[in-house]
This record gives sequence, structure tokens and C-alpha cells, in this order.
Amino acid sequence: MHELLLEIGLEEMPARFVLQSETQLKERVTRFLEEARIEFASVESFSTPRRLAVYVKGLAARQSDLEETLKGPAKRIAMDEDGNWTKAAEGFARGKGLTTDDLFLGEEKGVEYLYATRKEVGQATADLLPGLKQVVEAMTFPKNMRWSTQSLRYMRPIRWLIALLDDQVIPFEVASVETGRTSRGHRFLGQDITILRPNAYVEALAGENVIVSYEARRQLIEEQIAALAAREQFEVPIDASLLEEVTNLVEYPTALFGAFDEAYLELPEEVLITTMKEHQRYFPVKRDGALLHYFVTVRNGNTTHLENVARGNEKVIRARLADAQFFYEEDKKADIDEQAKRLDKIVFHEKLGTTGEKVRRVRQMALALADRVGADKTRVERAGQIYKFDLVSQMVYEFTELQGLMGERYANMKNEDPEVAAAIREHYMPRFAGDASPETPTGTLYAILDKMDSVAGFFGVGMIPSGSADPYALRRQAQGIVQILSDRKLNLTLTELIAFVVSEQVAAGLYAKDAEEVQAALQDFFAQRLKYRLSEMNFRHDVVEAALDHTLTVEANEQRAAMLESATKKESFKKTVEQLSRVLNISKKAEDVTTVNPALFENDAERALHEAIEKTLPEVDQAIASLDYERALEALEATVPSITAYFDGTMIMTDDETVRTNRLSEMKRFAQAIESVARFNALTLA
Repeated sequence: MHELLLEIGLEEMPARFVLQSETQLKERVTRFLEEARIEFASVESFSTPRRLAVYVKGLAARQSDLEETLKGPAKRIAMDEDGNWTKAAEGFARGKGLTTDDLFLGEEKGVEYLYATRKEVGQATADLLPGLKQVVEAMTFPKNMRWSTQSLRYMRPIRWLIALLDDQVIPFEVASVETGRTSRGHRFLGQDITILRPNAYVEALAGENVIVSYEARRQLIEEQIAALAAREQFEVPIDASLLEEVTNLVEYPTALFGAFDEAYLELPEEVLITTMKEHQRYFPVKRDGALLHYFVTVRNGNTTHLENVARGNEKVIRARLADAQFFYEEDKKADIDEQAKRLDKIVFHEKLGTTGEKVRRVRQMALALADRVGADKTRVERAGQIYKFDLVSQMVYEFTELQGLMGERYANMKNEDPEVAAAIREHYMPRFAGDASPETPTGTLYAILDKMDSVAGFFGVGMIPSGSADPYALRRQAQGIVQILSDRKLNLTLTELIAFVVSEQVAAGLYAKDAEEVQAALQDFFAQRLKYRLSEMNFRHDVVEAALDHTLTVEANEQRAAMLESATKKESFKKTVEQLSRVLNISKKAEDVTTVNPALFENDAERALHEAIEKTLPEVDQAIASLDYERALEALEATVPSITAYFDGTMIMTDDETVRTNRLSEMKRFAQAIESVARFNALTLA
């Protein structure tokens, strides 16, 4: 068995793209080998800021032989009356790289077809591996660049390539860089190194101060920080995303700590933490839960002159915190209402006007819906005037991550109502997947409407997400709306909310498209978000399809899905679904629906079902009104014997048009009640 090494050497990559690129390269190499029919034992991947690599063990010397049976046209097309192959048969053979001597007839389900067996002897693995060139060139990245005279677009310029099969170089070239066996060590602590065999790769680069395993670097950083914290009696909260980023910024990590002036601790904690984490990639330090005037950082290098590195980092953060303190003091002097007026100078989007116009539009909508969420109108009015004022503050201008957070703090300093101040922060919630929903009624209202105004507005001017492209994060905002409606159990449907916001935006002259078209597109868009919400709650796929109804509240959808998920575990439920589905399916044939006339009933089964329906409909309505879908299902289940007897003894599609219409009308009104509980015919039960 053989082994393979592929390394792509690059200029420093953005840290946030390193891991996903490592995963992509591993997947592409794996797929290449599988499609080439080259068997292997395992594929291991590596990455640092300057390289992406894969190491394949147990590689077969040759690709597997191929033998496959190919099906062609039917005999009546492939062979003439004299038993000769037709042009269709000849074309089939030619298209498969075969001759008519390779053709034969075979039978399938009583019909004879033309077949051929194609055999292909496997080639030597060494002859196929130059195809890795296409693997390297096919890599895709969130951001690309071109360099020199190269036409290839890549995340960063390629500086070296290693492609080894055992001790032999696999020859190919990408962007004028030829494959070889030379890699590069740490930029400052290492030098170029020759890799003799793939299995020497990890150890050889470790000797040049490069730890090629992301997991090994991450673990080393965690151990170093833990040791430092124990020695200095620090608490160092490890933010997972920051740890990942720092790990992908270094090739040889060494943790160290520094300090800043204690006077800066007077700044809000969120300012200090944002400065350290987002701008300097430092880990904040605490003791007994209180923030200290220290930070932990990770050097891309060894322990030599570590104190100088610490002093350099201290100098940088001192300047950052001095700026933050200046911004903070200046912002405290500003008048909130004057700052809010300046929102008219901030363009939200060239097609959607200014932020000031958006704020006034959302405030008007919020006042109209305040009662629906139990919000106080006085608070709603005030929040609508100032809920985005901090966007013009110096602190948020410099630290955009603090929008909302600083607004709440400044509002509290100016003695605004606490709920109004909270709404400034809460209207951004949830900020990301897994984030909490707003707590206050005012914050809840503005969180929903500010997001809905954005989503509907962009749809209205034709800027609808497609594929993976979603530059304005409309999917995330829509998902946030669904989450809030669920978490706060609001009696407000997505259909109702969409219609309301679209009508308000039409009145504001915002749309470039037909309002009905926009509304329909939004309905589909939010239906997908609602479906995703239910799927994330681990409901079965068919349960989601059967429960989904965007004309109902999000809570109702969840209750319907929970009821169905529970019911699918009962043995008797299959019969219930079968009988209710019979009603739903036959009801689709109803055209002229009339009032059901019991005088037209012709048998006891009709009368019994009618009585059961008369009893069941109000029970279902009452259960649904209180979102008790379990009770609604129980009411429907009680009708199953009557449904069964009805279909066994009644011909619905009779020739008598009057009787037929009467029976279909009965089915239609019963089907409407059934579908108000769930679309049972969407379920697939074994």
C-alpha cells in the first residue's frame, strides 16, 4: 500500500476561512480518489495560516477494474426484422466506446432490451494522481483574488506545492507553481525543508516550528492559558469562536499576558471586552467574576523575548482604550433627541431611503400593533423616537459591535424609562442562531417590526436572497422573527404580519414591484423559515409538512407538530390517518358546495357520519381555540368508525347529481375541519 501527501502553500489566509478550506480540500481529495476508483484506508487533513494539506494512507497501487452492464434501447428499436443491428444499436455501442460485437439481448419485465458489458482495466495510481491539479484549481472560497499575470482566482496567492506519492513527486503545475517536495517552515523561526516521504510531513514541519494540526494547536493554546491562569490566579473565559480564530492565526503558539491602566476599568465592561476580543484578539481576564486590568494573548512564535512582546501588545491596547475613553466621554455629553435627528443623514439603502425614514415608518407600525403584544403606547412612542440613536454615537461608529448595547447604557444615563432603554438593545435580538429573544413588550415589538421592515423592504425593491447569496442577512432576520413569535407566544400570524407591513410600505411609496407579488414571495420565504424552525425542533419531515400552515401562529404550528409527532408513536394512529385522508382526498372533487341536506341521505351510515360530524365540528373548534390539538385529534379519532362504515356502504360519486353534490359537500365541510387540525394525508406511516 502507498501514501500520498498534497500541500498547498499560500500567503497568510484570513483566519475565519482556514478551517472550512481545510475541510473542503479533504472532501475534494476524497471524492477525487473515490471517483477515480482508487481505494485508500484514510484521509487526514491539516492547516495553518499558510498551508492546506491532506495525507492519505493505505493507497492502492492501481485503480479498481471496472465492469458494468449498460442498458440500451428495446429490441424492437435495436434490431430489424432480419435480426441485424439497427443504427440505433450501432449508435448505442459507439457512444459507450464499444462495438456491436459487445452487444447482447436481455429481458426485463417481459420486454427484451439491448445490453452491453463494458470492462475497463484499472490504471496505475501514479498515472492518475496528476489529476489532483484539477482538485487544487477547483477550490472555492468566500473571497478570491488574482495576482501577477495569473488568471486563477484564489483566496491567497499560491507560493509552493507539494505532491508526493511515497518518495516520488507527482508532476503538475498550478498558477505557474510546479509541484515539488519543499515546504516552508515558520516565517521567522523556521526555514525551507525537504519532505522525503508523506509520513514524515508532520514531524518535519514541527522541527521548523510549524504545528500543522489545528486540533494540536488549539489544545496547546488551551493548556498554556490554563497554566498561565493557574500561575497568576486569573480566570480566563474561553470564547470558542475567538479560540478558533486565534488558533488559525498562528503556526507555533505561545500564550502570554499583559496589563493596561486600571483607570480604564471605569469604561463599560462591554467596551473593554469588545476592544480586547474583536479588535486585538485578546482574551479578557477576570477574578471572582470581576474584570481585571489584564489580558491574555497568543504569540505566533516561541518564548524568546516574551516580555518585549507583552510590552508591545500593552502599547497597542493602551491606544485603543484611550480612544474608547474619549468616545465614551464625548457621547455622554450628547443629547439623545439631537442624535436621533441625525439619523436622517444616514442612508439605510439607496433604494429604501434613510435610517431616519425607516425609524419613523417602524414607529408608526409599532403604535398600530402595540396592543397586540401588550406594549404600553407611551413607551412604544418614545422608543420609536430613539431606538437607533446610538448609530450616530462616536463609540458605535468606532465599535459597530456595540450598537444597541451602548444605546441602552446611554439611555439609562439620561434617565429614560428602563423598558425604552432595553428596547434599544433588544430590537437587534436575536443577533445570531442560539441567541435569546427580547424580554420586554416594547423590545419585542421593535425587534419584530424593524426586521420585518427590512426583509419586506428589500423584497419590495427586488433584492431577494438567492442560493447562498444573502448580503443583507434577510434569512437570519426572518428566522429571528419566527423565533420571537414562538418564544413570546404572540397571537400574531406571519400572514397577518406580512400583509400589514407590506400595506404600510406601499403607503410609504417604497415598492418598485407589485405589492401582491411581493406579499406572495414573502409568504413563501417565511414558510421556509417556519419549516426550518420546526425541523430544528427535531420533528419528522412528514410531520412538518402535515403541520405547517403559515396562516396560523408559530405557536399553533409547533403545537400541531408536537401533537402529530406524539400520535405517530401510537399503533392506532395509522388507521386514523387512513380514514381521515380518505375524506381529504375525496373532498377535492367537490365543485359546487351546497348546504348539506339530511333528507337526501340514503342509508344509516350517511346519517351516522352526519351526526358524528355535527358533534365533532364544535369540539374541534373549541379545542383549536385553546391550542389543544391533542383534544382536537381525539375528537377526530372518535369519527373513524363512522367514516369507515360510510365509505364501505356509500357510493359518493353516484350518477344522481343532487345526491353526489350533497355527499361531496358533506366531505368538504368535514375536510375543512380536519385540515384545521393537520393535513393528515401528508403523513407517511409504515
